Amino acid sequence: MAPPERPGSALGAAAGLVAVLVVVTAAVLVYLEDPDPATPASMGDVKALEENFRLQNKSCFILGGSGETGQLLLQEVLGRRLFSRVTLIGRRPLSLQEPESGELVQEVVDFEKLEEFAAAFQGHDVGYCCLGTTKAKAGADGFVRVDHDYVLKAAELAKAGGCQQFHLESSRGANKDSSFLYLRVKGQVEADVGALGFDRFSVYRPGVLLVDRAESRPGEWLSRKVLGALRAMAPTSMAIPIQTVGRAMVTNTLLQPGAKTEILENNDISRLGAEGGGP
Repeated sequence: MAPPERPGSALGAAAGLVAVLVVVTAAVLVYLEDPDPATPASMGDVKALEENFRLQNKSCFILGGSGETGQLLLQEVLGRRLFSRVTLIGRRPLSLQEPESGELVQEVVDFEKLEEFAAAFQGHDVGYCCLGTTKAKAGADGFVRVDHDYVLKAAELAKAGGCQQFHLESSRGANKDSSFLYLRVKGQVEADVGALGFDRFSVYRPGVLLVDRAESRPGEWLSRKVLGALRAMAPTSMAIPIQTVGRAMVTNTLLQPGAKTEILENNDISRLGAEGGGP
């Protein structure tokens, strides 16, 4: 009869398996790196760009400010004081930890009747959209309604209200022809908002968002930990700290794009976030 396996042997085997998985994952990530990412314009003197932008007395609105990216985007916008007025549009008012600055306004809307709240979208130069949910939370129909229908209707109202720039958080791999619902919806809303003809339409396609969620399944937690460890060793197009996304969206607003529509992949977002003063 074989002796029982000692706990140390089991732990060693598990550690070995994890090491193999990390190596294999790293190899896959290298293979899947963005082949030809767009290169954002050079930042130059960030402080000078910010000061010049402030002198233009622009206003903005933020959709999805209660979400993970949206919260950090709002902090970035208020902290850098780039806009004379910031409007937070959502289904409920947010209780902010920091004292609200004088330029912040909150508008409560019903997304099912968004056309009745057109006034909330009027008079803004720049719009940021981090609105979204998941199929697990809202079901397939609810996911489409939030990530496509709400976003598109908001963009239409913003365009009609005079908004010139629309910055949309999307996802790596977004493709309106994808067989996967999530990527197909993300790709379709990119195409539909792009067809509205904003003076500038910027799409951000981050990879896995590295953030500790309040609600997180074990598989999601493990994937973020592995990708986070790999990113610490070398940049990867598969993952990005969530703070970097919000910072990059605001930093990119300071730049003059080469085209009316720009798609920024994960590596582009990482560079913009770093040039804007982050990791």
